[in-house]
Amino acid sequence: MAEILIHAKELWCSYEEDDRRVPVLRGISLDIARGEYVAILGHNGSGKSTFAKLLNGILEPEAGELVVAGTNLASPDLTDDDIYALRREVGMVFQNPDNQLVATIVEEDVAFGPENLGVPSAEIRRRVDDALATVGMSDYAGHEPHRLSGGQKQRVAIAGLIAMMPSCMIFDESTAMLDPAGRREVIETFEKLNREQGITVLTITHYMNEAARADRVIVIDDGKILADGTPHEIFADPGRLIAAGLDVPQCTSLIHALRAEGVALEGEPITPEECADLLCRALEGKKHG
Repeated sequence: MAEILIHAKELWCSYEEDDRRVPVLRGISLDIARGEYVAILGHNGSGKSTFAKLLNGILEPEAGELVVAGTNLASPDLTDDDIYALRREVGMVFQNPDNQLVATIVEEDVAFGPENLGVPSAEIRRRVDDALATVGMSDYAGHEPHRLSGGQKQRVAIAGLIAMMPSCMIFDESTAMLDPAGRREVIETFEKLNREQGITVLTITHYMNEAARADRVIVIDDGKILADGTPHEIFADPGRLIAAGLDVPQCTSLIHALRAEGVALEGEPITPEECADLLCRALEGKKHG
């Protein structure tokens, strides 16, 4: 049985607003195993980013249980040292790469995190080289970050996180400000980290095509879990997602539109490849029918 990295039970969190507490998470319960690749969906204000910030100790739970990488974040005895230890295990990359780059040279930026952890110089050099190679940015080690494209900047931010060697990486809308090419670059980096290094990946996104590539999709709606399953299970019910203010992958939308026009199609494709295969099979069947 896979090791549980994140355990939440009846987890609540509220914000202070106009002298009153406004609940954002309302009793969330879930487990995420080490090595999973999970996409978290939800409309603006649903609570998905709040959940991510709880996992890294940026926010504190109001009630319930939350254990991440062995650290009990709901404990009244939690110390700063506990939080620092947690952040060695669980790292985050945010939406705007410009807010995460701190140095004037790419390789110095990637080295910043390990230096703050007190990693020896020779080990930092190795980690920086390996991290830049992982995200395909080795040729830009001596470049100035502000001269890079959005996708390249975000990959440098991810390299900085990789160099700290966490076991879990959380990407909070990390592709939101990127063009399609930059988004593809970053998504491919998620997949490579998960597939080749066994890193647990949580990506919070509004992009359904991005979520379709994860192993598991969790949908949060108004602070509660609306759905939890594989991408095929989640996107098989477009109506439920649309009612929650979300979209579905373009392929799923196309297939359901064709069915509404009377075209007989079996299956629930969620990627362009699956959609193309389904349509080709349908055309072949029509030829031989």
